[in-house]
Amino acid sequence: MTTGTRALADRTFAERLNFLVTNRLPRRWLTLFVGRFSRIENPVVRSLSIGVWRLFVDDLRLYEAKKRRFGSLHDCFVRELRDGARPIDPDPDALTSPCDAVVGEHGTVKGGQVLQAKGFPYTLGELLGDERRAQRCEGMRYVTLRLKSSMYHRFHSPCDARMADVRYISGDTWNVNPVALKTIERLFCRNERAVIRLRTAAAGEPLTIVAVAAILVASMRIHGIDGVLNLEYAGPTRIRCERRLAKGEEIGYFEQGSTLVLFVPPAYLLAPGLAGGDTIRMGRKLFVRAP
Repeated sequence: MTTGTRALADRTFAERLNFLVTNRLPRRWLTLFVGRFSRIENPVVRSLSIGVWRLFVDDLRLYEAKKRRFGSLHDCFVRELRDGARPIDPDPDALTSPCDAVVGEHGTVKGGQVLQAKGFPYTLGELLGDERRAQRCEGMRYVTLRLKSSMYHRFHSPCDARMADVRYISGDTWNVNPVALKTIERLFCRNERAVIRLRTAAAGEPLTIVAVAAILVASMRIHGIDGVLNLEYAGPTRIRCERRLAKGEEIGYFEQGSTLVLFVPPAYLLAPGLAGGDTIRMGRKLFVRAP
């Protein structure tokens, strides 16, 4: 077995083990517990927690963070980046990646369906919780962006835009790693999520970002909304949140990693050279307007 093959086998085994362990535990209880535990501001707890976390993830790239020291594990999860760490592509005809992520399934919405993984379609109406809005998305391009737990967890506007509202949909907290995506049908439609509706500032074209939460991370903060969207949220499901956003401006953040599904007008195509499995950084060119 070559080194590359062995590394792939090790990664696949780790993903399967992670899937089996996390999905055999009481997901809601574990998610609430980890959320509270991660906020403990004790130097010993903080150092041990971050140390254990580092054993199970890729490079955290903490040298990019604005802070040099963190008060808790949660403080490290939601870290901001130092100025200039993520240059924003200035091309006015490009939509930039809203987050650091691994590029997943991508394509065109057809017959109201989107792919979660090969052979695993789901309906857009169920994902958005709104059949009429789903119908208006027919023919739009989409891409799934998976945030690994080691990545920067904040997400940003892919262009100059106007934000209209957020629809919060309560749900489960299944793991969203690659094994889960190939095993559990309609996974994104089962999990807790926030549907963020935008329009481009230049032409008023619709954009939709679906922030999907997951086990240990079922908690999202959207700037302009009081409180946190999580398993204990009891407010309205549709929240007015009118904001003007500059390209690259922060929209909100996960309180650890998860997934964004981005829907853009059919006039855009995935940027040349990008493919499923590639890692992309926030601010890099993700979609370009078709010639």
